[in-house]
Amino acid sequence: MLWDKTVGQSEIKSKLRQSIKDGRISHAQLFAGPEGSGTLALALAYAQEVLCGQEENNCHIKVNNLQHPDLHFSFPFSATENVKKPTAKLLLKEWRSFIQHNIYGNLSDWMKHLGIEKKQGAINVDEADEIVKTLSLNSYEGGYKIMIIWMPEMMNTASANKLLKIIEEPPQKTLFLLVTEREDLLLPTITSRCQLVKIPNIETKDIEEYLQKYDSVDNEKAKHIAFIAQGNLREASLLLHNTSQIFDSYFVTWVRKAFMAAKTPIVLKDLINWSNDIASWSRDEQKNFLNFCSEIFRQALLKTYQANDLVNIQINAEGFKWEGFAPFIHGANIEEILHEINEASYHIERNGNAKFIFLDLSIKLTRLLHRKTI
Repeated sequence: MLWDKTVGQSEIKSKLRQSIKDGRISHAQLFAGPEGSGTLALALAYAQEVLCGQEENNCHIKVNNLQHPDLHFSFPFSATENVKKPTAKLLLKEWRSFIQHNIYGNLSDWMKHLGIEKKQGAINVDEADEIVKTLSLNSYEGGYKIMIIWMPEMMNTASANKLLKIIEEPPQKTLFLLVTEREDLLLPTITSRCQLVKIPNIETKDIEEYLQKYDSVDNEKAKHIAFIAQGNLREASLLLHNTSQIFDSYFVTWVRKAFMAAKTPIVLKDLINWSNDIASWSRDEQKNFLNFCSEIFRQALLKTYQANDLVNIQINAEGFKWEGFAPFIHGANIEEILHEINEASYHIERNGNAKFIFLDLSIKLTRLLHRKTI
């Protein structure tokens, strides 16, 4: 069953399964959780049990293959090279491939899978019409009809308004499962019509166990990656396949040059080159690197205040020693350092100029590293 393939979230799984057993299936539910928490995986597992029950049977196979006739999907899209006027139905082959290989992926991953990563996906009003038409038909197998809408925050106002009535008063035995990473971007008129299923980040220990079991990662490396990923399985997977030693090397070079630049302005040229180099990475790699840096600074703060037992990240870069680095990270600068890194990540996410963003961050770090402790 798909429950077994979802990582962690045992409490949520238990509550969802009990609600089915008790016959408390709300007609519209909003699965809301942060990136990499498994919102879509949980929604699919829930849909499978609603359609098929708990006993393994042919119905389960159909859902596993995303080919059950009463399980429907809608998601953001844009015109592709092969489909000029798409709807979700015309992209089901690509969708099945994406879900089977990357069910913890985000919208950026999906658009990249379609080969249109530079475009903005959306759920338009024509797609909303398709949803209404699909759900107006009787179910094929006499049970529930389920519509999973992935990333409903990408609906424009016209498409959201088109769906309001059917979400509030759906045909008999029709179930809407809306799966979102950004509940705050949904229209209140949509959220007010749904029962909220709040999904937290995955427990660090569950990510550790997953990496060890399915990716054959040794215990120490799994612990390292899970700690940095902070409950985001997608990020853990990306970190696994991006050599951590590269991040280590770039981080150490960065802080050394930033520290030197305050007294040796010519080093600023090195920071410019460093920023240009980072700018050549993919947006996901840049964001992962910034998340990595945040965790290193937090670990340094723990080291500064003698919480040595909580420092569990190793930096594999020549000449780096926690004892030499940690004293420069303290209560007078840590909050601002983390704020500036978060701001940089925010602007990277919104397609800002990476060269300028990383250089600006580097110059700010130069000042912050030299701030005296209070």
